[in-house]
Amino acid sequence: MVETKRWNVTKTGTTNEMIIIEAAQLLKAGETVAFPTETVYGLGADATNMDAVVKIFQAKGRPQDNPLIAHVATKEQLYQLVENVPSYVEKLIDAFSPGPITYVLPSNGTCADNVTAGLSTVGVRIPSHPVALKLLKTCNIPIAAPSANLSGKPSPTTADHVWEDLNGRIAGIVDGGPTGVGLESTVLDCTQDIPIILRPGGISIEELEDVVGKVMVDPALQDADATEKPKAPGMKYTHYAPEVPMWLIEGESEKIQAMYDKLAAEGKRVGVLANRNTLEKLNVAEKISLGESLEDVAANLYLGLRKFKQADVDIILCETYPEIGIGLAVMNRLRKAATRYIEN
Repeated sequence: MVETKRWNVTKTGTTNEMIIIEAAQLLKAGETVAFPTETVYGLGADATNMDAVVKIFQAKGRPQDNPLIAHVATKEQLYQLVENVPSYVEKLIDAFSPGPITYVLPSNGTCADNVTAGLSTVGVRIPSHPVALKLLKTCNIPIAAPSANLSGKPSPTTADHVWEDLNGRIAGIVDGGPTGVGLESTVLDCTQDIPIILRPGGISIEELEDVVGKVMVDPALQDADATEKPKAPGMKYTHYAPEVPMWLIEGESEKIQAMYDKLAAEGKRVGVLANRNTLEKLNVAEKISLGESLEDVAANLYLGLRKFKQADVDIILCETYPEIGIGLAVMNRLRKAATRYIEN
């Protein structure tokens, strides 16, 4: 166990500068510090320091063949970690960075081998959260940062989630309030002539195609049994799982109600996770609203998955969503979290 410092930077003032400097000093000294990004909270360590990166895997209980994303503050710093960059990457950076997008490119060897999980490529992104950017600029080193949660649990969208999972395991947590997008970044393989989505996220395929034309989706996203070494975070292992089993129910609200009634009649305590419009049509006791729009659902998904506890329910029923825009990322996370998928 280590003492985990917790700083609050949600208020303005000179204290913020001192907090950022202290957190940056810990990172430069080879320690792990959690911080907010516009997607989820990340658990950071010096991406050039193999021993520091090991502490990320130890704190999370994360398999070491799962690559990490290096976070930088500027386009120039991104280019310092990679080589052989296709021309379309410049267009993507100008359109979407800083923002929730990660570029997988050939590594030039600057990042430690355990960041790339032994691959010849490295994922790099420029987050847009002001606290993350300030921290990265103050460190002036690339920071490897997967989500700041115990491996397999829903990703953290508040500092309280990080504290719940990692208190005593890491050196510090910079509390910058709730995150925005709520889902991790889009991971884009930029080693080919046509970019390939390895993990859907905050930037949709439609938005990408508006900038660079054709974009492909990695077939491995549809193959839950793929055994090859993952090319990006979140491709191989079970992720985002709540404390209790979750069933995805495809179909109208009547189908969710029928399953709820059946399970309740069997003596099960059932919780329902759905958007506000669906919940208004249901007669259920335990429920959590994810909001109205797909963007609301994305922002609230991990919070909703964390709210249901074993003490409250035995099974969670969750509706499905159209796989357009950020809905592709929402369904990617829900499929990985679900223990059962009931099709229409």
